[in-house]
Amino acid sequence: MLFRGTDTIAVLAEWALAEIILNPDVQSRLHTELDRVVGSNRAVEHEDINHLPYLQAVVKETLRCHPPGPLLSWARLAIQDTQVAGLHIPRGTTAMVNMWAITHDPSVWPDPHVFNPSRFLETEGGVEFDVRGNDLRLAPFGSGRRVCPGRSLGLETAHLWLARLLHHFSWSQAPNFPITLEDNLKFSCEMASPLHSYPTFRVPLQTIE
Repeated sequence: MLFRGTDTIAVLAEWALAEIILNPDVQSRLHTELDRVVGSNRAVEHEDINHLPYLQAVVKETLRCHPPGPLLSWARLAIQDTQVAGLHIPRGTTAMVNMWAITHDPSVWPDPHVFNPSRFLETEGGVEFDVRGNDLRLAPFGSGRRVCPGRSLGLETAHLWLARLLHHFSWSQAPNFPITLEDNLKFSCEMASPLHSYPTFRVPLQTIE
């Protein structure tokens, strides 16, 4: 519960903030959307998330670029010779689903190394996409009988965290700590160099108590 219940959400938020800082146009668009939907006189509430499509697209694109758990369900042991996707899997083979490889495959995702939330917006030529395991092109929580039971709570938490962080603050890189997107697979796929950033209060939001 500690591993998948808190660590992955924190890692996802860190990756998202890193990409948002490195893409000022994305941050600006998030601020505009939050100001339009939420305004400057109150904090973001759970009910607001459904009205923040660009924020949802940013979370999906972060999950695509930086899946916190890139090896789904860890390992499975083949107890007999079998076939998977036309490949022969001998008995005794340990197999894992590499979600990172799928989400960075150019035959599946055009320009896979470009952070582009608009790929998930139908209004901008993208596709509506459910990341809860219904489409294996992007299934960061797994799929089937062993899908992550906390996927809905995890998504709701990540959206609310990011919305509030972006609603209250503008974010920039910390001097002498350049952001690098190299990863390091531990319990989750973390940033190899932890994110250092500067939050700045946004002027229209100083009246929020």
